[in-house]
Amino acid sequence: MNKIFWAGDSTVQTNDISTYPQTGIGQVFSLYLKEGIEVCNHGKNGRSTKSFIDQGRLDRIDQKISEGDFLFIQFGHNDEKEQDPSRYTIPGSTFDENLRIFINVARKHGAYPVLITPLERRCFDENGVLGPGAHAEYAAAVKHVAEAENAALVDLYTMSRETMSAAGADKTIEWFMNLAPGVYERYPEGRKDNTHLKYEGAVTFAGLIARGLKECGGIYADLLVDPTKEAEGLEDGEKA
Repeated sequence: MNKIFWAGDSTVQTNDISTYPQTGIGQVFSLYLKEGIEVCNHGKNGRSTKSFIDQGRLDRIDQKISEGDFLFIQFGHNDEKEQDPSRYTIPGSTFDENLRIFINVARKHGAYPVLITPLERRCFDENGVLGPGAHAEYAAAVKHVAEAENAALVDLYTMSRETMSAAGADKTIEWFMNLAPGVYERYPEGRKDNTHLKYEGAVTFAGLIARGLKECGGIYADLLVDPTKEAEGLEDGEKA
């Protein structure tokens, strides 16, 4: 059975009790997958395309990924940190070049790259309107590279903005670490966390990625469990 390898940042990573209740999208994505498809989550807090490559994390994927597997590539949050040269990349330049490195790693093994635009932050203003955010240029760069390289694209950036705008400021606060136990102890200056996800948010945004894969069709849609069939099975008494 094929595997999904995931390269990304803290919005993707699998967490343990030390960061509870933080939950990454890759941590819960198996909820949407057919039985037997394994997620190999290499996402890690604080990584950009540059630091992920420089720290040898892509090399680990390179050593394990095989023909017929998938490489999900989801970055942007840390690539935009201009004050940190170990992570900063430029959309339309070094960011795009790094995305192509990820794509080439997948394709040389006969695996399928999937480019995913960055998840939007919970950036509501005082009037309850979702602000402009900070990822637009990086999302545009991901789309450009996907088109130029004929790679599958899931536009999580656009879908997450639409979903958060529709849900509103009060509902979406439940999706992020903003009100999570321990967040103020971790940030004694009172900083609120509107970037990292709790379980509810991870499941919500993983569902958007599943929707994007379904829209891609073919081998990408074929990864996904069919909830209609699962419901039919329960009605027929096939599962307890």
